[in-house]
Parts: sequence; structure tokens; C-alpha cells
Amino acid sequence: MSAPRSSSRLAPQRLVAGTLLAVVASALTACGGDSEKDSVAAPTAGEPVEIADVGTVEPDPELAKLLPSDVAEDESVTVATNAPYAPFVDFVEEGNTDDFTGLDYDLVTAVAAKLGITAPFQQQPFDGLVPGLQAGKYDAIVGGITDNFERQETATFVDYSASGTGIAVASGNPEGIATLADLCGRSVAAQKASKQVDLLAAFSESDCGGDDIEVTEYPQNTDAVQALLAGKADAIAATKVNLLEDAEKLSGKVEVVEDPAEPNGYGASPNGIGFDKDDAELAKAFQAALQELIDDGTYDKILAKYGQEAIAIETATIDAAID
Repeated sequence: MSAPRSSSRLAPQRLVAGTLLAVVASALTACGGDSEKDSVAAPTAGEPVEIADVGTVEPDPELAKLLPSDVAEDESVTVATNAPYAPFVDFVEEGNTDDFTGLDYDLVTAVAAKLGITAPFQQQPFDGLVPGLQAGKYDAIVGGITDNFERQETATFVDYSASGTGIAVASGNPEGIATLADLCGRSVAAQKASKQVDLLAAFSESDCGGDDIEVTEYPQNTDAVQALLAGKADAIAATKVNLLEDAEKLSGKVEVVEDPAEPNGYGASPNGIGFDKDDAELAKAFQAALQELIDDGTYDKILAKYGQEAIAIETATIDAAID
């Protein structure tokens, strides 16, 4: 694994929304078929990369010319993430924190292959992602990260999908929660310092008329799941695509509330691959390679592999935040 390039790093805010995860090991290890366990054959810089259930991604010499000279020389960028965060990123095997799978892993690997480089992933504690980026320990961060105006003050995002906040409840929906408004006066679990915490606080203040949403923040998403299943929370708020994925894992225990007025989730906004603002040239190279994957159909195949066609975008953008 190549060492990351040294450059000044600027610290984004806390990054991603919470996700529901199976609370038993068997549910995690049962997730997905064997093809998802072996997402990508070990990539080699400048060589085609085979992605399971997607196909072969060929390097594009013209796209490679867009890379900064130091990246072209290293033939690698390092990418930090915090797994498990299905469907965006997960471990190939439980207990092995060196090998990854997931939508974001496949997509970033495909983008890197187009550029003729590799993009090794490394696991970081969630609260270590930002400081590590700031310290130059890696070159990019990914994992369902929401691109918003506040984060754009310290980072540049190549947007690859769009999704919003969803609500999950215990199966059977015993509290009859149908919309965000139904959370007023109820207890909701969410990941600490996530976008969902801010969304719920703002909605509670503006729309609940004093019957506030009681938000409990949990350091790990598995803790939020346990709180819901133990009856300590009426609902969980998290990125909707993650809720759909994990509700399937927890079939019979958890279900996602479907609000017809907000099919992609509340406050749907872009998800992006984060780079330091000084790395604009690298971000533009990733944007161009991503667009080629969109145009040639590889992008759609990757989303379809994980059942996430609903978050697709037609044009790869940079810093396309809506809030």
C-alpha cells in the first residue's frame, strides 16, 4: 500500500448519517451472496480490474493524464472509511478489518481503475476520519458522506449519488409512525453528531409546537439498533438507503417507514467522495472518471448490485450540495 501524499488537510464536520446494522453476527455474515464477499480481485495499477457481478473496468490513458503528477507517480491514493456501513461499505468477513466490500468500495475501485491507479482502503475509527484527513494520513474519505455547504468550507466533494433521511421502526410499526411529523413527542435514536440529529432538532423546533422529538445519540449504529429492539426508542433516523439495506438483514424485526411525499428520504442531498480543498486537480480527475463510468453503464451495474438504483445521478458533479 502506497503511503498517502503529504499535504495540508482541512477538517470537515462530522460526516455521515447513522445506519442500522444487524445485532447478531449471523445476520452480518449472511448479508449478500458470495459475489459481494469477493467484490474486487486485487487491483494492480494500470491493469484492468474485475468487479464481481459488474464486469471488467479498463484503464483510460486520456483520463490518467488528468491526475496530479505525484499521484500519477505513486499510482495510488489512500482512502479512509468506517465500516460497517452497508450498503456503502462493509467488511468482506466479520472480524477482518483489512478487506472491504460495498457500493462505495466497488465504485471508488472502478474510478481508480479508469485512472490507472489503485485506491487501497483503510479502516479508521469514525471520529478519526476527519483528523486523519487533516493530518494527511490519507487522500480521500468515503462511506455515504453527505455533501453540504458547511462541509464544503473544508473539503471538496465529488458527488456520486443522492439520498435523504429515512425512519425505521420496530416491525408492525406499533406507534403508527408514517411521516417525520409523527416523531413529535416520541423518542428517536440516531448516530452521534450525524446529519439526522441536526434535521430532527430543526424540525422539532419549527414543527412540533413544543411537543419535542426526544433524540438520543449513540456512538455506534449497533447501539441505536439495540435501543430500538429493546424498546428504548420509538424509531431510528438514518440515511434511508442504509435503513432499507439493514431492514432486510433484520427481516421481521425492523421496517422502514415509506412517506410517499419523500420517496428518496427527507432532505435528499448528494453523497460524495471527500478530498482536501487543495486537491482540486485530483477531485476533477475522479469526477471525469466517474462520469465515464456513468456513461458506459458500469455505474448503474454497481448500484444495481447493491439494490440502490434509486440513488443514481446522471451527471457526476463537484460540490452540488443543496443545504
